[in-house]
Amino acid sequence: MPWSRIISGLVAIVIALAMILLGGWYFTLGFGVIIWLGQREIFDLVRAKGILPATKTTLVVSLLVLITAHFAPHLADALLPLGGTFICFYLLFQPQVATIADVAASILGLFYGGYLPSFWVRLRDLGDNVGTLPLGGYWPDRWPLPLDHIPAGLTLTLIAFGCIWAADIGAYTAGKVIGKTPLSNISPKKTVEGAAFGMAGSMAVGLAGGYWLSWPMWPLSGAALGLMIGISSLLGDLTESLMKRDAGVKDSGDLIPGHGGILDRTDSYVFTGALVFYFVTLFLPLLD
Repeated sequence: MPWSRIISGLVAIVIALAMILLGGWYFTLGFGVIIWLGQREIFDLVRAKGILPATKTTLVVSLLVLITAHFAPHLADALLPLGGTFICFYLLFQPQVATIADVAASILGLFYGGYLPSFWVRLRDLGDNVGTLPLGGYWPDRWPLPLDHIPAGLTLTLIAFGCIWAADIGAYTAGKVIGKTPLSNISPKKTVEGAAFGMAGSMAVGLAGGYWLSWPMWPLSGAALGLMIGISSLLGDLTESLMKRDAGVKDSGDLIPGHGGILDRTDSYVFTGALVFYFVTLFLPLLD
């Protein structure tokens, strides 16, 4: 593995951990930067197909959804149809008549690149997050921090990220060492063996998280969370690969040395945030 890939990967992990720990507006604004960069790459891909989405309008609406998810999460869901309607109205009054593809690509950018990532903010904000820093940032009042003093949102976000990282590492390692069976034509380098080990790694972290938090029926709920995250991260990766394949490019960009674009490093997170949020807010209570 090239050193540029290793170093940039470590830097990304440090930044992610700092955002997760601080929470508040630090986490929200950090995700805002990711969404801004990621959506620009999405629209670069669709423009390569001759499609003309409402780029700036969709970017602004997506950031509004993200900000609303932090200070008024109950209103964020309402912004999806309202924002989609506004984007369609905007396209109607352009000098060049918009096509179905233009509208579809714009709504895709809003949903895939704005609305779904906003669930990570909702997940991090769960529980009692008493800010001790400006902008609602959290910082432990003593080290080592007792486990029962860690905010719920911080713990859940760390577990979710840990599952994704375990899935990525397991899939990459097993795919390199024992991978022989192709998984999908969309991404020829991915193998069934790699996917299986990735799922196993994610489930292991999910089990540890379920035990740590004393979830009801923790072996079942922890394994279910890990399996769900392993599948969603893989599907997120394949979805982005599908878009790149259709656009005829290898990477979504060249922002991160050795990794490609921001979308190449965050594709596994797109679907996962919403699934984890509803897992802990809707499914877990049913097991009590």
